[in-house]
Amino acid sequence: MWFRRDLRLDDNTALFYALQKGVPVLPVFIFDRNILSDLSDKADRRVAFIHAALTGMQQQLVKMGSSFEIYYSTPLEAFKQLLQKYSIQDVYTNTDYEQYAIDRDTAIEQLLAGYHIGFHVYKDQVIFEKSEVVKEDQKPYTVFTPYSKKWKACLQENPVRIYPCNDYFNHFYQQPEQPVPALETIGFQPTNFSFPMDRVDETLIAKYTTQRDFPALQGTSKLGVHLRFGTISIRKLVKKALELNETFLNELIWRDFYQMILWHFPQVSAGNAFKKEYDLIAWRNNEADFNRWKEGNTGYPIVDAGMRELKETGFMHNRVRMIVASFLAKHLLIDWRRGEAWFSEKLLDFDFASNNGGWQWAAGCGCDAAPYFRIFNPALQTQKFDKDLKYIRKWVPELDSFTYPQPMVVHEEARKRCLAAYGDVLKKVNQ
Repeated sequence: MWFRRDLRLDDNTALFYALQKGVPVLPVFIFDRNILSDLSDKADRRVAFIHAALTGMQQQLVKMGSSFEIYYSTPLEAFKQLLQKYSIQDVYTNTDYEQYAIDRDTAIEQLLAGYHIGFHVYKDQVIFEKSEVVKEDQKPYTVFTPYSKKWKACLQENPVRIYPCNDYFNHFYQQPEQPVPALETIGFQPTNFSFPMDRVDETLIAKYTTQRDFPALQGTSKLGVHLRFGTISIRKLVKKALELNETFLNELIWRDFYQMILWHFPQVSAGNAFKKEYDLIAWRNNEADFNRWKEGNTGYPIVDAGMRELKETGFMHNRVRMIVASFLAKHLLIDWRRGEAWFSEKLLDFDFASNNGGWQWAAGCGCDAAPYFRIFNPALQTQKFDKDLKYIRKWVPELDSFTYPQPMVVHEEARKRCLAAYGDVLKKVNQ
């Protein structure tokens, strides 16, 4: 059983089918050099999170007389070593929809086929995938609301199934404990950061509709990192959402929506705008402006609070994510892909599909029914969602001092400049 972004031993689809087969199951994880070599921050909290999750799983496995086999390698090299060490009948794993993952899995499947070894892939990190929720003409949805209605109808016909892996825990391969490699041995450093709990706070979810937009409140679940790495089951979470709160359920459906978009529209994986005409926008891409945005020194307090929260914690409140993304793309006319890359470096819950989808939505070039001229006014957003400045004062303590910078752009002027830049492109396209 090859674990990737499904780091749990309960309600895990591929693990269930592997264990159910009745042949001893060896749990495998690969710290993928192809991915880790791209991470410049050697204290990356996400690597530390994965390491902590694996350590917890290893403790469970050891109690059953089993053990993880963990590699720090490329997947191809790791599987070549596994083939030399074990007599393998089948490899089980869960689907990943990103382009790198698709290419990686194709290469492993081809390697295994040469040894007549089966490669079995299951749906696990989403409720519906690929073409399971499509229009009547079998074409993919590109707007969220009709997609979500069809998604809910499909769920009624195909209720969530929980996979009781623990019924078959006696089928794990029995062997002495193999050590989980220390972070230092894979080139990373431990972090003393405390991660959000993987517990579902039912009271919070019940109040989610009224509290989720206010960043000063503990109004969001912070389960994003657990969904990203599969330390919590999406199926169990959807079951809870169905009981407690439809708004929270809709947020989970957004995850499926963006993974579906990734599958049907590969141009977004290649760094292109979903609406291709937006690739023609003449971005200003001013380097000094970009640095001020990254550091949280724009003179717009709500933007600065969000950017500082991100840098310090690896988290940013969802409402604030929309405001800072809109500010970068529309107020500063900096290519949204630069913001997307910064988030991909800093976000604990970074997930390519959702991050790309959110940035394209904010820049007006993604899956959104609203036209490009929706431009968030940071002052109005503050008035609506942080009017007592509790969130802002937490992250921008110097707000009332002379050291806090003046706004780097005037909202109305920036708005006009943005409308002109976007309008020019759409005029050309429509001529």
